[in-house]
Amino acid sequence: MTEPLDEEEYERPRLGSAGPVRVRVPAKINLHLHVGPVRPDGYHELVTVYHAVSLYDELSARRGDRLTLTMEGEGAGELTLDDDNLVLRAARALARYTRRQPLARLHLRKQIPVAAGLAGGSADAAAALVACDALWGTNLGRDELAVVARDIGSDVPFLVLGGTALGTGRGEQVSPVLASGHSWHWVVAVAGVGLSTPTVYRELDHLRGDGAAPASVGAPDTLLAALRQRDPAVLAAALGNDLQDAALSLRPELHRTLDAGHDAGALAGIVSGSGPTCVFLATDARHAEALAKELVDSGSCRSAQPVHGPVAGARVV
Repeated sequence: MTEPLDEEEYERPRLGSAGPVRVRVPAKINLHLHVGPVRPDGYHELVTVYHAVSLYDELSARRGDRLTLTMEGEGAGELTLDDDNLVLRAARALARYTRRQPLARLHLRKQIPVAAGLAGGSADAAAALVACDALWGTNLGRDELAVVARDIGSDVPFLVLGGTALGTGRGEQVSPVLASGHSWHWVVAVAGVGLSTPTVYRELDHLRGDGAAPASVGAPDTLLAALRQRDPAVLAAALGNDLQDAALSLRPELHRTLDAGHDAGALAGIVSGSGPTCVFLATDARHAEALAKELVDSGSCRSAQPVHGPVAGARVV
């Protein structure tokens, strides 16, 4: 929670919604992730293809006389609810941008696992931007909210927009990808313990410094071309992630998860983002259901869930 900002500098918001606002926001996976050199600001230069999938968190926003956050579900009792929380940072960022006081009671229901390579924290920040925009009646629109999102976290602009998109810079510069309109079916296999994203990037730098890292996946042209087709086998051959070997170096047991997915008939399996979640491409919804069951039965992951994508970004429901 936080105290109100100086009323001489910020206006009390004119509320846009009398009742609670509920926002649903998806997880993301990376279909392609090329990691370039470290930039002067400490971030790596990235070229990635984001894909929003049907695993959701939900954030509700109500009127309040201060800014507060409560939560339930995945990560409850583990995530801090103080000033460092991305949800609160997003609400304050929107308040500063619109020159209003950040007054809201926020409640988060989490299903996206924490530190899983699925951008759960960024998704929740995107949900806070959309929810507070509706609650306060600021009416910024998607593109402007995505601009506000850039300073909160690299993945936040994409989770405001959703769909499938090309991310550049440190990932915050997002351009929608023209695809076939086809829905792809995946299985998200969640590990028992999360991985720190900065730790995975440091491990990649270490592997590259030792000459132990494989060649980079390079430009996303092949992946982008595959998305324009409706053949899952073509897409399967184009998936790639420069962070995968670093995640496997830190968590060798993920080899077992990837092997289990392959043995169960997945068209392809990769580590999602910085991991440790693994995602597997299926031919259709029925195949995804069967694949998820076999992964759970293998004991190689904490849980496995069929999802589809692309789906919309953070939306009022």
